[in-house]
Amino acid sequence: METPNILEDIDDIVGYLKGNESSFANLVRKYLRPIYNFVYRYVGNAQEAEDVVQVTFVKVWKNIKKFDQTRSFKTWIFNIAKNTAIDFLRKKKTIPFSDFEDDNGKNYLEDNLSDVTPLPPELFDQKDLSQHLTLAMQKLTPKYQVVLSLRYIEQLTFQEIAEVLGEPMNTVKNRCWRAVEMLRQHLIL
Repeated sequence: METPNILEDIDDIVGYLKGNESSFANLVRKYLRPIYNFVYRYVGNAQEAEDVVQVTFVKVWKNIKKFDQTRSFKTWIFNIAKNTAIDFLRKKKTIPFSDFEDDNGKNYLEDNLSDVTPLPPELFDQKDLSQHLTLAMQKLTPKYQVVLSLRYIEQLTFQEIAEVLGEPMNTVKNRCWRAVEMLRQHLIL
């Protein structure tokens, strides 16, 4: 049986395709924050996340006629956001730290970066658990951050996450379990 959110999404899609502009606005309002949060985990920068989200919604707008209404709109839009973020990161010009290695494998830049992680007393002085969690999540690689974000913030099922990431469900489950374990270790330290 379809959930009310899925039916609301389909109603808004059908309404928009019939010419009701406010139906598309409903979809944007509903998914703007979750998509932004998801994309931010990929790109790690607020301005860049806003740019990627804008491109994501333009792609959704251009391709909504192609959307298969028998599938989940939520999964579809998150998949578009993921692909848009990946495309953005591919185009973004960065210099890998390995480019700063000398012939002996010594990396001057990496060796001289200051450690910006808070000291344990500073962590305990912070009162908000969400700050602790955010700091711990930032220590994880993006692939683990994304899975945790989709599972626990966006509350997608493992099947939906697998569809968004284009990976087998067991891989997603294992990655989520590993991410939770790593997060636990970061929170203990």
